Amino acid sequence: MDSLERQDKLAEIGGHAQAVLFGPFQLVAQDGAEILISNRRARALLAMLCLAPDEPIDRDHLSKLLWPGRFEAQARASLRQCLSDLGKILATADCDLLDISRSRIRLKTGTVKTDLSDLHVCLTEGDSLEATERLTSIGTKPLLDQMNFGEAFNDWLTGHRHQAEQRLQSAVTTALSALEKRDNLAGHARLLNVWSVRSPTGKTISDRKQGKARIAVLPFKSMSDPDDHGFFADGVVDELITSLGQVPQLLVAGRTSSFQFKDSNKAPSEIAGALNVSYLLEGSVHRQEEQVRVAVGLVDAESGFESWAFSYDGSLDDMFAARAEVVQAVTNGLSDALKLKEHDTKPRKLTSNREAYGLYLQGRALTIRAIGDGVLPTAIELLEKALEIDPEFAECWTALAEAEINMTVYTPCLDRLERCEKAAGYAKKALSLSPQQAHARIVLAFYAWTQNNIVGALDLAFEAYRLEPNNPDVLNRVGSFLLYCGRSRDALPYIEASIDQDPVNGRNYAILSAVYLNLGNVDAAIEAGQRMVDLGFPSLWLAAALAVSGDNDAAVETYQLTKKLMNTVIFPPAGSAPLDPDAMDAYWLMAAKGLWSGEDQDRKNYCIVVEMLHATLHDPYDSTITLPAIWMGQAQMVFKTLGQQITTANFFSFMSLWTDAEPINQIRLDPDFMDFAERIGMVAAWEKYGWPDLLPKPSTMN
Repeated sequence: MDSLERQDKLAEIGGHAQAVLFGPFQLVAQDGAEILISNRRARALLAMLCLAPDEPIDRDHLSKLLWPGRFEAQARASLRQCLSDLGKILATADCDLLDISRSRIRLKTGTVKTDLSDLHVCLTEGDSLEATERLTSIGTKPLLDQMNFGEAFNDWLTGHRHQAEQRLQSAVTTALSALEKRDNLAGHARLLNVWSVRSPTGKTISDRKQGKARIAVLPFKSMSDPDDHGFFADGVVDELITSLGQVPQLLVAGRTSSFQFKDSNKAPSEIAGALNVSYLLEGSVHRQEEQVRVAVGLVDAESGFESWAFSYDGSLDDMFAARAEVVQAVTNGLSDALKLKEHDTKPRKLTSNREAYGLYLQGRALTIRAIGDGVLPTAIELLEKALEIDPEFAECWTALAEAEINMTVYTPCLDRLERCEKAAGYAKKALSLSPQQAHARIVLAFYAWTQNNIVGALDLAFEAYRLEPNNPDVLNRVGSFLLYCGRSRDALPYIEASIDQDPVNGRNYAILSAVYLNLGNVDAAIEAGQRMVDLGFPSLWLAAALAVSGDNDAAVETYQLTKKLMNTVIFPPAGSAPLDPDAMDAYWLMAAKGLWSGEDQDRKNYCIVVEMLHATLHDPYDSTITLPAIWMGQAQMVFKTLGQQITTANFFSFMSLWTDAEPINQIRLDPDFMDFAERIGMVAAWEKYGWPDLLPKPSTMN
């Protein structure tokens, strides 16, 4: 169907008005002017009718939904007045929409079009391009967002939302099937990717369990010259992970988790169990002077037997020049061995210069490692040298951008803002050379947060997800950004999908613990926090979950354990010297008690310390200030830190802002909270992507 035919089909619906159902309800007259309905119950009444246009609503039932708690006579009288007011507004706009009888109310047939009905027309009539554009615009906006009139109304709305989403899911599924039958693979991929933004469980979770082969590419053994350090072997693995990740029928374990098993002596079944995969791709790179041999084998995790093998022999120059072909040959051979459908993969834009490639591999390995004395400065130096040799090396620009971001997050540097801006410049350069990069967009999203452009950060994250929906790092960022904005329920599927694919990455479990805590599932929050600790990461969020559960003694003890990771995983604030052991013990005990003992005096003592840190530290917005301020409910401290400067090192603090427990919730309940949210760009993000689970959108009271 072409565009004119589609418009004709939409025109058949006719209508005096167009209603917006995704996000906050809006009504637009035929001339394009918005019809303003200040009475929020009148607006809700009309929205309900538009959401269920073929379903008359009983007047008595409607009065109970919109005026709960009132006497029946009062509620019926309020409904009559509401209908009278609404009728006058619609008459002024020349919109005759309502069919009102003594017993029920309904929309007149064909008088209203909605964004939901228009989307259904596009899907059922095969206009996948228009449907994709509409779904992109809709994003994650819930139907009739920010309407709340009590439990009975919420039950009605929840049920009708579910029905509408189920019908939409069915229409999308039918459209996808039609595209597949027509061999329109590009249209199929576009529609599926954009639908997965709205319904992540439809793609990132369900599809993983239905028909996808789960595989991990383990670090190859390097049997090379002593000065090679295995970087060439790691480069082959990286390119294989990228290539295999583009195969629709494969789910590839994340690099972070796979590389946990470098040089491991564990049995294949044990490794596969930890990574939640059925197959392991193992390999080795034998290099002697300028000769190289790459050997690859596919191991069935259950049996432990090798079911497929590949090898390449040649000079290093030959291997370097032909590595894309070698990776493609492995991908194709593996697909044949697993009986997967044919597919196309696109190699990353790397370099044809061996020296630049070697420097890049070394720099990127250190960038991923991140933590350690001099690790990141060395990574930056190596990557800069690679770019001096080949300034068109797009992936190296992205790696350099990530190294600069990691400097601002994992080291106590004093020039965070300058480095973040520099990283954004590098990411833009990478995109100018290779526009399809997801990671470069994530770097730009970090920078957008520091500029109070949270809408821009979310836009970039979702665009990265559209490009690489099976990338666990991208899944993690989409989920964490939604979490920071208070959309914990929407964040959960993305975080779970990221962990499903990258299960040995400890950082993910801090985010999962925070999500569960915000959703009130304290037991799950404790379990996720403990998993994070087991993987060697700080116990801060486990302590928070234990405190919310009521086990304050365990929370204090757990929080103190974090001091063991000082100067290894976490560092002193920028510009501050490490404390001596006795002072460190005293500080962590005071902090643990102030945060989690539940004793008012302990909290007051630590609040004084946080105030002192804010007044004396080189970086007055350091996370050692912002995170305790949130956990202790120090609203004004939060407003004058995060409200003044968000940095890549402190913006993760937002994920703890949305726990509905004392004293954390005192920040959200503070009268200055909305001004703070407006100032940092959070309200703008809520307007586009939906308001927080715990914070209904302000509306005009009637």
